[in-house]
Amino acid sequence: MGNNGFFSIESPLYKFMSRLTDMIKLNFLWVLCSLPIITMGAATTAAFTITLRMVEEKEGYIARPFFREFKNNLVKGSITGIIQLVAMYAIYLDFQLSKIEGNGTIFTVVGVIATFLAFMHLIYAYALLARYENTVINTLRNSYSIGLRYLPKTFGLFLMIVLEYIVFRWNFTTLLIGILLGPACIILTISGFARPLFRLVENDNEEKAAQKEEQEKEYESDMLEDEEFEDTDKDTLSEEDFN
Repeated sequence: MGNNGFFSIESPLYKFMSRLTDMIKLNFLWVLCSLPIITMGAATTAAFTITLRMVEEKEGYIARPFFREFKNNLVKGSITGIIQLVAMYAIYLDFQLSKIEGNGTIFTVVGVIATFLAFMHLIYAYALLARYENTVINTLRNSYSIGLRYLPKTFGLFLMIVLEYIVFRWNFTTLLIGILLGPACIILTISGFARPLFRLVENDNEEKAAQKEEQEKEYESDMLEDEEFEDTDKDTLSEEDFN
């Protein structure tokens, strides 16, 4: 009984091994679809559709929905990925120029500011693409807005990503684990932070929509009362004129 319970599909061990297997599959699919480089953004968006579902404890297949979302987000995801690659390369060049004597400080300051702006515009962008229908520009803007609105949590997410990167680069063994799981783990970490923030934004939008609807109903009600009042005045005047 004890062994059957320990190895049952409801046991923590089974759930852990199942999730680990899913993560390895997802990481492999992400690497495979990112090999052309230009499609890395689409692969990342597809991976986020899976990890956002994982965060919500929704079980399901990995490969089939991944390829479906990869196809659906091929254009927008790839454009976002190209923007990210261009931004990263520009920041890299900036820090290389900062090593030149004379203008090092200026390039360093510009590089730090550019890194912050790129991080804020991109940190939630792929998760937003995976969950909502929007243009690439608006998605980048929304990522920046969410990052600023929840800046302490976003900073915590940044520290978590840095920590994961350090752990995966710690030694040869952790590097191998990072090759098997690294990108998928980072995507899952971002999803774990992003999903609650998205829920807060959705709740705020629903409250604002409800308040707006209530205000519109009150306005329509006031307009009807005004119209009834005007009609009453017209009737009274008409009777007086006849007299």
